[in-house]
Amino acid sequence: MRWLPRSLSGRLVIVFVGGLILAQLVSLSILLQDRGEFLARASGMQSVMRVVDILQLLDSSDASERDRIIRVLRSPQLKISLQASAVQVKREMLDPSAQETVFLSMLRHKLGSDREVWVNIRARTSAMPRGAPALEHGAHRVRTEGRGGSPVLVAHIRLQDGVWLSVDSTLEPQTMSWPYRALVSALVLLMAVIALAWFGVRWVTRPLKDFAQAAERLGENIDRAPLPEKGPTEVVSAARALNEMQARLSKYLSDRTRILTAMSHDLKTPITRMRLRAELLEHEVTQAKFKQDLAELEAMVSGTLDYMRGVQDGEPLQTTDINLLLKLLQTDSGELGHVVHIDGQAHSELLCRPQSLKRCLANLIENAVKYGEVAHVQITDSGQMLQIVIEDEGAGVAANELAMLFEPFYRVEGSRSRDTGGTGLGLSIARSIAVLHGGSLHAENTEHRGLRLTLRLPRASS
Repeated sequence: MRWLPRSLSGRLVIVFVGGLILAQLVSLSILLQDRGEFLARASGMQSVMRVVDILQLLDSSDASERDRIIRVLRSPQLKISLQASAVQVKREMLDPSAQETVFLSMLRHKLGSDREVWVNIRARTSAMPRGAPALEHGAHRVRTEGRGGSPVLVAHIRLQDGVWLSVDSTLEPQTMSWPYRALVSALVLLMAVIALAWFGVRWVTRPLKDFAQAAERLGENIDRAPLPEKGPTEVVSAARALNEMQARLSKYLSDRTRILTAMSHDLKTPITRMRLRAELLEHEVTQAKFKQDLAELEAMVSGTLDYMRGVQDGEPLQTTDINLLLKLLQTDSGELGHVVHIDGQAHSELLCRPQSLKRCLANLIENAVKYGEVAHVQITDSGQMLQIVIEDEGAGVAANELAMLFEPFYRVEGSRSRDTGGTGLGLSIARSIAVLHGGSLHAENTEHRGLRLTLRLPRASS
């Protein structure tokens, strides 16, 4: 699903908050139902007590006083009448509803089981004259479900002298109101839990984020500081495994670098002896070929040593003036007859390994002037990232060979001839130094078929 967040923390928050909202809705529906039933019972009990009081008053009064009492007690919400017959009453009570049964049980509880009582609930509508006695409209009884108007409780009770009392009492409409305080309380609880879930999930998933960042930095610098082994048990186990893997990789690379460096260094001695013996050859053509082969072999050995130093460099970090460093390289190239143009400048010094970075920039500029005659250096400093772009005016490189430029000992044939010299390690060394600084080196062809090398160095490099 596209609307789901991709992060683990975002998905956990959605699960927690969604479950909480669902639980709150279910709890609210139960609360409303229970509250409605409670209020209905409370309102019904009020009406029941009113009917009981009226019954007790009329039971204790003479027949001559009952009419006066009824006139005094009548109101728009309370209709009282007396009937001599119960025929109409029984016709209305043939099919009592659940609510009618509840009110009937409450009345019998107050009056006793030997009292004849009938209960009827209906809605007050325009079809029923408001001032008419309740028993005269039994045939037009309307159930409250699905109809407008306030529900009306009609109780039919036989007095001690046999006369039937009918009380038409309007139930209170407050049973339909919303529990706004409960809603506000639920909303406050929901917001508090959302906030706690957000901070709690971020606290739990923070070690995972650190673990992912450490794994990403491992590819940039194998000698970085080990990942702290803290957090949940699973994260601690993963961090410990990552640190052990880093230690093994670092040892493997260190051993390989040491072996290759020793081999390259030891090769210089026999190369020197072969060079001296080549001087003793009398045939000049053969001597020249031997010297050329030995020069290439020595260049490869020296390049390999430089490459190994670039891959694993123990030089300490120092703040370096990049503008001054590029000016020195421009001057050195000018003394060799090469043209280097510099445009832009760094706004501040860069924390880096000066000698390694100098070797990187020197290789890039040397590559540009060797194959493109002129090197154009463009400096862009964003405050967080220092970008140095070096372009040449050569013939460029085929698109399918751009990715291979940084491979050790790889040389582009055709446009860049082997006769120009080199071992194919210059760009590999430059990229290794860039990665050592936490940066990157990217190659692409320019619009004019020259080669553009883009070096990016973060200012937070370590």
